[in-house]
Amino acid sequence: MFERLREDVRCVFDRDPAARTTFEVLTTYPGLHAILVHRLSHWLWSVGFKWLARFISALMRWFTGIEIHPGARIGRRFFIDHGMGVVIGETAEIGDDCTLYHGVTLGGTSWHKGKRHPTLGNDVVIGAGAKVLGPLTIGEGVRIGSNAVVLKDVGVGATVVGVPGRVVAARKDETPEHRAAIARKMGFDAYGTSKDMPDPVANAINRMLDHIHLMDQRLEEMCKGMKALGAELDTTKLPPLGPCELVNSSSEPDVEHLDTSGEVPDEGRGNS
Repeated sequence: MFERLREDVRCVFDRDPAARTTFEVLTTYPGLHAILVHRLSHWLWSVGFKWLARFISALMRWFTGIEIHPGARIGRRFFIDHGMGVVIGETAEIGDDCTLYHGVTLGGTSWHKGKRHPTLGNDVVIGAGAKVLGPLTIGEGVRIGSNAVVLKDVGVGATVVGVPGRVVAARKDETPEHRAAIARKMGFDAYGTSKDMPDPVANAINRMLDHIHLMDQRLEEMCKGMKALGAELDTTKLPPLGPCELVNSSSEPDVEHLDTSGEVPDEGRGNS
C-alpha cells in the first residue's frame, strides 16, 4: 500500500511542475485523493458491497469534483491534474502511467449493460475537456488533444485532435528508446498537444490547393499547344490564386506581410 502511495506521489512530481513538497501533494491534490478513495471503493465493489462503494464514490465527488465509478479498473501511477469535472464510467479500464486533465469524460454511448466505456492502454495522455465515448480501445502512448471527441479506436502512438477526433500523427514503428529521446527533447506534452501539432483539416485543404495549382499549370500548357496548332481559345485571364497555404493559429506570422499596425494586409492573407 505504501509503495503504491509513493508511486502516486512521485508521478505527481514528474508531471506537475507546480508540485513542491510531499506534504503539499498529499493534502492539496484532489486527483490524488480521488484515486486513493477509488481503490477503497473499488475493493468494496469487487467484494459485493455495491451500495457502500457507490456512497463513498459519491461522497468523494462532493469533495474533489471527480467522479470515478467504483467498477472502473485503474492501473498504476495514474495522474489526474486539476481534476474538476472528470468522469470515469463503470466499465472503463485504464492502463499504467496515464494522465487525465480536467473536464475529461470516459463515457458510454449505450444504455445496455456490459462493456460500454473506453479501454486505455499504458502511457495515454488526454487533454482538458476531451471526451472518449463508447467501448473503444485507445492504444499505448496515444495523445488526445484538448476538447477532442473520440468515437473510434485509436492505434498505438497516435495523436488525436478535433471534433470528431482525427489522427494527426501515428508511429507504429516507434521504439521505447525513440519515445524516450523525444520525451527528453520536448518534455511532458501537457494537455496532449503542442504548439507545432499539425492541423488535419489545413493539411487536407493545402493538398487540394497544391493539386489545383498543378492542374492550372497543365491546363495552361495544353492551351499553349492548342494555340500553336491554330485553335481559337478564350483569352480571358483567370484571377491568380496567390498565396493560399493554411497555417496553424499557433504558427508565427510572416513579418514580411505585416504593416506598421501589426495587421496582415489582404494581399498577404490568401485564404488563411
